[in-house]
Amino acid sequence: MHTATLTPEEELHWLALRLVPGLGTRRIGLLLERFRTPQAVFRASASELQAAGLTGALAHTIVSGCSFEDAAGQQQKTREAGAQLITLNDARYPEALRKIFDPPPILFACGHVELLSSISIGVVGTRHPTPYGVAAAERLAGDLARAGMTIASGMARGIDTAAHKSALAAQGRTIAVLGCGVDIVYPSENRKLAAEIAARGLIVSEFPMGSTAFPQNFPIRNRIISGLSCGILVVEGAQYSGSAITARLAMDQGREVFAVPGNITSKMSWGPNLLIKQGAKLVQDWNDVVVDLPQSAQRRLIDEGRQRIMNEGLGADAPAAPESSGSAAASPLTEPHQQVARRVLEKLQTDQAIQLDTLVETVDDASPSEIIAALFELEILGLARQMPGRNFVKVW
Repeated sequence: MHTATLTPEEELHWLALRLVPGLGTRRIGLLLERFRTPQAVFRASASELQAAGLTGALAHTIVSGCSFEDAAGQQQKTREAGAQLITLNDARYPEALRKIFDPPPILFACGHVELLSSISIGVVGTRHPTPYGVAAAERLAGDLARAGMTIASGMARGIDTAAHKSALAAQGRTIAVLGCGVDIVYPSENRKLAAEIAARGLIVSEFPMGSTAFPQNFPIRNRIISGLSCGILVVEGAQYSGSAITARLAMDQGREVFAVPGNITSKMSWGPNLLIKQGAKLVQDWNDVVVDLPQSAQRRLIDEGRQRIMNEGLGADAPAAPESSGSAAASPLTEPHQQVARRVLEKLQTDQAIQLDTLVETVDDASPSEIIAALFELEILGLARQMPGRNFVKVW
């Protein structure tokens, strides 16, 4: 795999392969398995391409090189937008996404490309949420972002927008996966949000620059949200909604599926409630997600979080952590929150549980919500553990 930046000629060949009319993602993948590089595909004869499983017409289209003119235009638009191309053989391409049945050969990316290697959770739901749905998405996305997870969603109206905004408000990380070109803002009212995500997070799409947000693009886009994530959290959605499609894609890809239960009289709850009946994990708080993540993801979250605490001086009780690729990410704790977490950690004991109400009474100059947020952070970092009855102990 390449780690260096593509040469302009390599970029052009990747774009030309992506833009061959009638050549889908799966066929591109099969051609790359056989010929290794786009340059080799275009050097092949029509008979060699037919031997690789293409029709005669498609083979001759490739040989003709007719897609190179469009590729040159895309290359120029990509540069003008300040975007990058992340190709299938790029070391920065997310490994989890590379392993799905039909990984996109190219990702167009604007923002912090290193987030592709972070631990992501997809948060999806209806474009027409209830107030309950919005509150649940905001709370869960914010808490998961504070725990060190990257929130991946589709920047659509409703639940997606709430999840992105809450992750940013928590000083966390977020990835928006679009069903249009990365130079197109859809919906248009999210222009400010898109600019903030590009500056502080990452916007990606497999669709070429200038591509319109056609309805058929969104189910295609959804497999990327689930593909680059450890799991998918469905907040609200009808029985046959886009979020239900994303959940099925996640199951097919071997990802965890989580769902927030809803009011049985609300149509917006039919999707997540049905998923729970079918075996999805019922989620009431952020910890319900984290405890069901793969052990490697849990370990990495704890290591990165401990490193943050050591770097930012939360206290001597924090054990040393190994160097982590994500340790340079922005801490989800602001300075006041660090001070609250330090004081909470001082009150906790290893041999005797302390009740939450007692902590609220004894930790000075901190509100109950600040203390609960500090306990959430300490728990995910492996520094505290919650016992039955809202009791907490310190972990050595």
